Amino acid sequence: MKNPFKFKWLLWLIPISLGLTFTNQSCSSNPQKGAALSGDAASAVYVAPGEYDEFYAFLSGGFSGQVSVYGLPSGRLLKVIPVFSQDAEKAYGYNEETKPMLNTSFGFIPWDDAHHPELSQTKGETDGRWLFINGNNTPRVARIDLTTFETAEIIEIPNSGGNHSSPFTTENTEYVVAGTRFGVPVPQQDVAINSYAENFRGAQTFIKVDPDNGEMNIEFQVLLPAFDYDLAHSGKGKSHGWTFFTSYNTEEKNTLLEVNASQNDKDYIAAINWKKAEEYMAQGKFHEVPANYAHNVMSEKTHSATTKMQDKVRVLIPSECPGLVYFLPTPKSPHGVDVDPTGEYIVGNGKLSADLTVHSFTKVLAAIENKAFETEIEGIPVLKYEEIV
Repeated sequence: MKNPFKFKWLLWLIPISLGLTFTNQSCSSNPQKGAALSGDAASAVYVAPGEYDEFYAFLSGGFSGQVSVYGLPSGRLLKVIPVFSQDAEKAYGYNEETKPMLNTSFGFIPWDDAHHPELSQTKGETDGRWLFINGNNTPRVARIDLTTFETAEIIEIPNSGGNHSSPFTTENTEYVVAGTRFGVPVPQQDVAINSYAENFRGAQTFIKVDPDNGEMNIEFQVLLPAFDYDLAHSGKGKSHGWTFFTSYNTEEKNTLLEVNASQNDKDYIAAINWKKAEEYMAQGKFHEVPANYAHNVMSEKTHSATTKMQDKVRVLIPSECPGLVYFLPTPKSPHGVDVDPTGEYIVGNGKLSADLTVHSFTKVLAAIENKAFETEIEGIPVLKYEEIV
C-alpha cells in the first residue's frame, strides 16, 4: 500500500532545508561583500556578550521623569533609573520604601519633566561619583549614586517657577546651581501678575554638596530681578568661584512674551561670584525667608526613604552685597553659556539671533576694577559691552 504521508514529508523538508541553507550562509565567517554586518560601521560598535562598553551615556527622559543609561559604542540600553516618576517594573514610587522619594511641598507628585543630566566634577573634569538631574515642572534636583545606579536623594527647590536652568556643578562639585525659569513673588504670596516687575524676583539657588557622601543642602539663594533665567555653567581655572547664568525677558513682561520679551537688543549673562557669597554668608548678611520644600533621602542602611520638610531658606540681596553679581550684556535672548577649559572665555549664544558672544574673563575683571559700568539694575552693575568682548 502506498504511504499517503510521503509527499507531505517532502513538502516539510524542502523549506527546512532552505532555512538551514540561508542560516548557514548568514553565519558564514566570510560574509559576502555588501552584507549588512560586513561593514566597518557595525564591527566598530560591536561589544561581545560579557564585555564592557568603554563609556556610559546618561540620557534625560523628559516627561518620563527618568534617566536612561546606554553603553557606548554598542548602544545597548543598560538600565532605566527611576527618579521623579513611578516605575511599576521596579516598584519605585509604589512600595512603602520608595514612596517618600516623590514627596514635595505640594504632596505626592509621581511624575516630572527631567532635563540636563550633569556629572560630578573634580578640577573641572567629570569624576563619575554622582549624576545630578532636574525636575523641571515641580522644581527639584536629584542625585544618582553611580556606585549603585540608583536615585539617592531628591531636594525640592523653593522660590522657583520652572527649574530648566539646572543642575550645573561648580569646578569641584562644591555646589549644584539651579536658576528659576520665571520670576515668582519672594516670599510666596498672592500678587497681581501685572505687578510682575515690581513684586516678582528670580532666585538663583546654590545647593551645597557634601564632598564625602554627596548629600545636598540648599546653602543660599541669590535674589535677582525677575528675568527669565536659563542654562548656566560655572567657571574653572582663572574663573573658578563664579557661575554664569543666561537670561532673557529683561523687559520683565508678563504677557504676549513672543513680542514683549524680545524688544531689547541685548539681554544679560548674570555673573555670580559665589566665593564672595560665601564671605557674605559668613558675615551674616543673609535674610531668612519662609519657604516650604521637601528633602527626600534614600538610606543605604535601611533601604527606605525618608522625607524632611524644610520651612525657610537663606537669601542674599545683591544691593546689600557689593561685588556679588554683575550683568554681562549678551545678544539676543541668550539661551546657553559655556566656559572654555582655561576659564578665560565665557561664551553665550543668542536664541533669537544666530550668533555667539565671547566674553573675556580677564576683561570682565578689568571692567569691574575700572568701574566700566553702563548702568545699574537693582544694585547690580551692568558692564560695558565693548569692554568685555
